Amino acid sequence: MQGVLLLGTALAAYLGFALLALTQARPWQKVVRTPPPTGRWRLVLRALGGIALALSLGLALLRDGPSFGALLWATAISLAALAVAFTLTWRPNWLRPLARLLYVGRPGAKHTPMAAEYESRGLSDQRL
Repeated sequence: MQGVLLLGTALAAYLGFALLALTQARPWQKVVRTPPPTGRWRLVLRALGGIALALSLGLALLRDGPSFGALLWATAISLAALAVAFTLTWRPNWLRPLARLLYVGRPGAKHTPMAAEYESRGLSDQRL
Protein backbone atom coordinates (compact mmCIF):
# COMPACT_ATOMS: atom_id res chain seq x y z
CA MET A 1 0.00 0.00 0.00
CA GLN A 2 2.85 2.37 0.81
CA GLY A 3 4.39 1.85 -2.60
CA VAL A 4 1.10 2.49 -4.37
CA LEU A 5 0.64 5.77 -2.49
CA LEU A 6 4.19 6.83 -3.33
CA LEU A 7 3.66 6.03 -7.00
CA GLY A 8 0.34 7.89 -6.93
CA THR A 9 2.03 10.91 -5.36
CA ALA A 10 4.69 10.98 -8.07
CA LEU A 11 2.26 10.42 -10.96
CA ALA A 12 -0.21 13.04 -9.73
CA ALA A 13 2.61 15.58 -9.36
CA TYR A 14 3.90 14.79 -12.87
CA LEU A 15 0.39 15.05 -14.33
CA GLY A 16 -0.19 18.35 -12.53
CA PHE A 17 2.96 19.94 -13.88
CA ALA A 18 2.36 18.50 -17.36
CA LEU A 19 -1.11 20.07 -17.39
CA LEU A 20 0.27 23.38 -16.20
CA ALA A 21 3.00 23.27 -18.85
CA LEU A 22 0.53 22.50 -21.63
CA THR A 23 -1.43 25.65 -20.84
CA GLN A 24 1.56 27.66 -22.03
CA ALA A 25 1.85 28.45 -25.74
CA ARG A 26 5.38 27.26 -26.36
CA PRO A 27 5.17 23.79 -24.77
CA TRP A 28 1.74 23.18 -26.36
CA GLN A 29 3.05 24.04 -29.83
CA LYS A 30 6.15 21.94 -29.24
CA VAL A 31 4.01 18.93 -28.40
CA VAL A 32 1.15 19.17 -30.91
CA ARG A 33 2.07 21.99 -33.30
CA THR A 34 -1.33 23.70 -33.13
CA PRO A 35 -2.46 26.96 -31.50
CA PRO A 36 -2.61 26.59 -27.72
CA PRO A 37 -5.82 26.53 -25.71
CA THR A 38 -7.21 29.97 -24.90
CA GLY A 39 -9.62 31.64 -22.53
CA ARG A 40 -11.73 29.48 -20.27
CA TRP A 41 -10.24 26.26 -21.54
CA ARG A 42 -6.78 27.38 -20.40
CA LEU A 43 -8.22 28.17 -16.97
CA VAL A 44 -9.85 24.74 -16.83
CA LEU A 45 -6.53 23.06 -17.63
CA ARG A 46 -4.74 25.12 -15.00
CA ALA A 47 -7.38 24.22 -12.45
CA LEU A 48 -6.98 20.53 -13.32
CA GLY A 49 -3.22 20.90 -12.89
CA GLY A 50 -3.74 22.47 -9.48
CA ILE A 51 -6.15 19.71 -8.49
CA ALA A 52 -3.60 17.07 -9.53
CA LEU A 53 -0.94 18.78 -7.39
CA ALA A 54 -3.38 18.95 -4.46
CA LEU A 55 -4.14 15.24 -4.95
CA SER A 56 -0.41 14.60 -4.86
CA LEU A 57 -0.19 16.46 -1.54
CA GLY A 58 -3.12 14.50 -0.15
CA LEU A 59 -1.55 11.18 -1.10
CA ALA A 60 1.78 12.16 0.44
CA LEU A 61 0.09 13.22 3.67
CA LEU A 62 -1.98 10.04 3.73
CA ARG A 63 1.15 7.94 3.24
CA ASP A 64 3.44 9.51 5.84
CA GLY A 65 1.46 11.97 7.93
CA PRO A 66 1.90 15.72 8.10
CA SER A 67 5.55 15.86 9.18
CA PHE A 68 7.28 13.63 6.65
CA GLY A 69 4.43 13.77 4.12
CA ALA A 70 5.07 17.48 3.49
CA LEU A 71 8.75 16.78 2.91
CA LEU A 72 7.89 13.88 0.62
CA TRP A 73 5.52 16.10 -1.35
CA ALA A 74 8.09 18.88 -1.71
CA THR A 75 10.57 16.34 -3.05
CA ALA A 76 7.97 14.76 -5.35
CA ILE A 77 6.90 18.06 -6.91
CA SER A 78 10.52 19.11 -7.38
CA LEU A 79 11.34 15.88 -9.19
CA ALA A 80 8.09 15.98 -11.16
CA ALA A 81 8.76 19.54 -12.36
CA LEU A 82 12.25 18.50 -13.41
CA ALA A 83 10.88 15.42 -15.18
CA VAL A 84 8.31 17.49 -17.09
CA ALA A 85 11.03 19.97 -18.10
CA PHE A 86 13.23 17.13 -19.35
CA THR A 87 10.30 15.54 -21.16
CA LEU A 88 9.49 18.80 -22.93
CA THR A 89 13.14 19.30 -23.83
CA TRP A 90 14.08 15.87 -25.13
CA ARG A 91 10.89 13.91 -25.79
CA PRO A 92 7.93 16.29 -26.16
CA ASN A 93 6.04 13.67 -28.17
CA TRP A 94 5.69 11.62 -24.96
CA LEU A 95 3.16 14.23 -23.80
CA ARG A 96 1.22 14.03 -27.06
CA PRO A 97 -1.34 11.45 -25.78
CA LEU A 98 -2.18 13.77 -22.88
CA ALA A 99 -2.46 16.74 -25.23
CA ARG A 100 -4.69 14.75 -27.59
CA LEU A 101 -6.94 13.82 -24.71
CA LEU A 102 -7.15 17.46 -23.66
CA TYR A 103 -7.71 18.65 -27.23
CA VAL A 104 -10.53 16.20 -27.89
CA GLY A 105 -12.16 17.18 -24.62
CA ARG A 106 -12.06 20.87 -25.55
CA PRO A 107 -15.41 22.40 -26.46
CA GLY A 108 -15.81 22.62 -30.23
CA ALA A 109 -13.00 20.16 -31.00
CA LYS A 110 -13.98 17.57 -33.60
CA HIS A 111 -10.80 15.50 -33.69
CA THR A 112 -7.19 15.49 -32.63
CA PRO A 113 -4.70 18.03 -33.99
CA MET A 114 -2.56 15.29 -35.52
CA ALA A 115 -5.57 13.92 -37.40
CA ALA A 116 -6.23 17.40 -38.77
CA GLU A 117 -2.60 17.64 -39.87
CA TYR A 118 -2.81 14.30 -41.66
CA GLU A 119 -6.10 15.26 -43.32
CA SER A 120 -4.66 18.55 -44.54
CA ARG A 121 -1.84 16.59 -46.20
CA GLY A 122 -4.25 14.07 -47.68
CA LEU A 123 -2.84 11.17 -45.64
CA SER A 124 -4.63 8.44 -43.72
CA ASP A 125 -4.86 8.92 -39.96
CA GLN A 126 -4.88 5.19 -39.15
CA ARG A 127 -1.49 5.43 -37.40
CA LEU A 128 -2.81 7.94 -34.83
